[in-house]
Amino acid sequence: MNILITGGAGFIGSHIVEHFQGKADTIRVLDNLRTGYRHNLDGFDCEFIEGSITDRALVKQAMQGIDYVFHLAAMVSVPESMSKISECVDINVNGLINVLEEASEAGVKKLVFASSAANYGDNPTVPKVETMYPEPKSPYAITKLDGEYYLEMFRSEGKLETASIRFFNVFGPRQDPKGAYAAAVPIFIEKAVKSEDITVFGDGEQTRDFIYVKDIVGALVFAVTTDGVHGTFNAGYGGQITINDLANNILESAGTSSQLLHGPERAGDVKHSRASSDKLRAAGWKPQHTLEEGLEATFEFFKNKHS
Repeated sequence: MNILITGGAGFIGSHIVEHFQGKADTIRVLDNLRTGYRHNLDGFDCEFIEGSITDRALVKQAMQGIDYVFHLAAMVSVPESMSKISECVDINVNGLINVLEEASEAGVKKLVFASSAANYGDNPTVPKVETMYPEPKSPYAITKLDGEYYLEMFRSEGKLETASIRFFNVFGPRQDPKGAYAAAVPIFIEKAVKSEDITVFGDGEQTRDFIYVKDIVGALVFAVTTDGVHGTFNAGYGGQITINDLANNILESAGTSSQLLHGPERAGDVKHSRASSDKLRAAGWKPQHTLEEGLEATFEFFKNKHS
């Protein structure tokens, strides 16, 4: 088995690389290091090609001899997408088309795409189900929705087998607490480990469906290697935890003097987000971890990093 991971030096991509150690004949990574890091691949056996998915010739080169593609390369920051719309479209749409066309040309067996729960927008209905009307609110979300449609078009035209996975709140080791796509879990854990106060925006009663990165990788691997799995699927635990409870759990685990503070509510922050992953589970996917196990592993990673 020969696999290509676009964006493979990023947080989630590097966990796909880790998953396939000793399982794949070729693990190839294409990444321009815009938000990824070479050190995320330290100790892993993989081929690394530095460059962008907007470089058609480089994509063609990376695709040679590949069986399965995990397409994660993207402009991932919502605020950046708002200020750089053309660049976002160039990377997330034109870059994706390069990947799809070259995968088709190279005879790739299947491609799986990292999509986003951002496609649901501010719709307060929970849980989110794939049949809900999409309401993307940013260029980032719009391009992720575009990607789902392009994948289905390539599949229906017989050019390439495809599937899209909508990520919810992914967390885990190697997530960058200072990056453009920084999330609550790594920020809270790093601050707790350093005995710094944690700031929660708003009243902290917002709820989120956090999913451990190894289960997102499991969902992607399941989708790409299982016959008959195509279309768009949510990947989440289907649970919800308040941001206050998350922060307090992390503070308790750290045994720290850090305090929980509250800042002003952020504009456009969705109050409640929870995935229905019934469609993916019905196809045969099962998460292998719990939220608590994921938090414990992530906490250990950051503790060791700062010790």
